[in-house]
Amino acid sequence: MSFASLHQPGNPLVLFNIWDAGSARAVAGAGAAALATGSASVAGALGYEDGQTLPFDLLLTVVARIRAVSDLPLSVDFEAGYADTPADMAENAAGLADLGVVGINLEDGLPPAGGIRAAPEQAGLIAAIRARTDLFINARTDLFLQNPAGTHSELIEEALERASTYAEAGADGFFVPGLVDPDLIAAVCRRSPLPVNIMKSPAAPSIGHLARLGVARVSFGPFPWREAMDGLGRAFRDHISRSGPTGVDVPRAGR
Repeated sequence: MSFASLHQPGNPLVLFNIWDAGSARAVAGAGAAALATGSASVAGALGYEDGQTLPFDLLLTVVARIRAVSDLPLSVDFEAGYADTPADMAENAAGLADLGVVGINLEDGLPPAGGIRAAPEQAGLIAAIRARTDLFINARTDLFLQNPAGTHSELIEEALERASTYAEAGADGFFVPGLVDPDLIAAVCRRSPLPVNIMKSPAAPSIGHLARLGVARVSFGPFPWREAMDGLGRAFRDHISRSGPTGVDVPRAGR
């Protein structure tokens, strides 16, 4: 089954985002159908801030290690392409494809400062990557991440216009992180020309509910990494608290 065919409205592909070879092994071993990195997770695990501050060569190294331990389909969070020109962005995407990556997320947000790239310009970037590779391009709009929830209903038409523009340029999926209202998610799923990806934040509906709304892909973004890091800290504190006097100031270590 191809990676694209895993995107079925009503029976979504679930991607529990990973950040290195170890997390890839864990998620693959738990029965995942495919793997996907999350930019915040990869960056955080290597001591970088999210927002394309991680050197692209280092991202390639991480991807190569993931590919070395799993042959599951792998999608990579490509952020805003790690380049300033369509040609350089397409070259970077081709580098990922050469490693065996099958898909990318490409966002219209402008890291690290924020803002949204104009839809025609973003479409040109998608077209450049499509002309160079066969990657599944999951076109992400940051409209909902960058605006408060109370305004999201006003952004649906613009989001759908972007979905159409991105589809015409060669995108394969439409990612709307930050959108959590069930009625708005359903509206996007009904009208999008592309299969819809929702980020499963704590505020988002359950996976089952998202499936009933017509979602084709559910990803978890930075939340698995955050949970893992929180768990590591808790495990440390629990072990120290059970071991008696050690000279370790647990409250300080936990800060």
